[in-house]
Amino acid sequence: MTGPGGRSDQRSLGDHRQMVVPMDVASRADRLRATMDEAGCDALCVTRLVNVRYLTGFTGSSAVLVVLPGELVLVTDGRYREQAAAELAAAGVVARVETAMTQEAQGQLLAAAAAGCARVGLEAEAVTWAQQQRYRDRWLAGCELVATTGLVEGLRLVKDAGEVARMEAAAAAADGALAAVGPRLALGPTEAELALDLESEMRARGAAGPGFDTIVAAGPNASRPHHRPTDRPIGPGELVIVDFGAVVDGYRSDMTRTLCVGEPTAEARRMVEVVAESQRAGVAAVCHGAGAADVDAACRAVIEEAGMGEAFLHGTGHGVGLEVHEAPRLALAATGTLVEGSVVTVEPGVYLPGHGGARIEDMVLVTKQGCRALTNAPKELVVSP
Repeated sequence: MTGPGGRSDQRSLGDHRQMVVPMDVASRADRLRATMDEAGCDALCVTRLVNVRYLTGFTGSSAVLVVLPGELVLVTDGRYREQAAAELAAAGVVARVETAMTQEAQGQLLAAAAAGCARVGLEAEAVTWAQQQRYRDRWLAGCELVATTGLVEGLRLVKDAGEVARMEAAAAAADGALAAVGPRLALGPTEAELALDLESEMRARGAAGPGFDTIVAAGPNASRPHHRPTDRPIGPGELVIVDFGAVVDGYRSDMTRTLCVGEPTAEARRMVEVVAESQRAGVAAVCHGAGAADVDAACRAVIEEAGMGEAFLHGTGHGVGLEVHEAPRLALAATGTLVEGSVVTVEPGVYLPGHGGARIEDMVLVTKQGCRALTNAPKELVVSP
C-alpha cells in the first residue's frame, strides 16, 4: 500500500521481503481528463468499482466517481465515510467525498457535482439499462449523456513500477505456494484439497487471498479448461492442470503448470511437450509493437503442426492487473499491438475429452526488446512419488 502522497509504507510482503514501491495514483485523473474531450464529454461518471479504485485507491463496494475538469467527487454511502477519506489520502488523491444513505440521495449528489456540465460521459459497458434511464430522466436530465468505452481501461494497459512490484509479489507468493504444495501430490489429495492448500500457502506468503477461483483439474477432468475442483482424488500417472494466482494490494497474478505424479503415458507426455514448445514460441513473440493476434498465431502454429490444432480451445492470453482478465486480449481475432509496460499471459493448451489436457501459462511484462517473466515456478512435468 502507499502512504500520503503515494509514498511507500515501507512494509514487506510475506516471506519475500519485497519492498512495496509507490504507485502514482494521484496523476491518473489528469491523464484521464486528457482523453475526455476527444471522447466528447466535459465530465465522466466512473461506475466500475475497479476503475474507481484505479483512480482513487478506494476499495469499497459502493461508489461513483465524478471526474470534472478541476475536481474529483466521490459519492458513496455512509458505511465508507471514514474509509474513503483514509484511502484517498493514503493514495495522495485530492477529492471531495460525499455520502448519502439512499440511491436517490446519492443520485442528487451526482447531479449537484455535474451541474453546469453540458456533456457527461457514462461507462457504457458498466451501466445497466435501468441505471442509464435514471441518469437520463432524473439525475442528469439537463445534460447530454455520452456513451464512453475503455477510457480508464486504456490507462490501465500500461503499469507503473508500483503496479508491477505488486504483481511480482503476487506471483512470488504463488511460486512459493506451488513449491510447497507440489510434493503433496504424491499423497493423493483430492482436487479440492490441493486447491485449498495452494490458497492457504499463498496467504502464508503475504497474499490477501487467491486472485481468482483456483483450478485443479486431474485426469479426464483436465480436458475442461475451466474445471472446478472436486472431491476426485488425484491418481498416479495423471496429468494435473493447476491454474491459480494470488492478489497483493489489489493486483493479481496468474500462472498455470501441468504436473504428473510418476511417469505419464507417452500420449500425455507428448501433449505437454507440444504445449511447452508452443508456450515458448508465444513468449518469444511478445514485445513492444507485436501484434496481439501474432502472438496467438505463434502459439497456434506449433500446436497445429503437431496435429492438435482442434484441441486448442481458447485464446493465447490476456492482460492482468487489478483484474485477472483485462485488456489486451491475445487471440485469433484480437486487434492492436502490445505496448511496453503491459502485463499479459501466454497460456496455450490442448484438451482431449476422455484423456485429459495440458496447459502452461506465464505472466510476462512487455518490454522494448521482448518480455520479462513475472511467474517463475519450474515447469518440470514429473513430481516424484
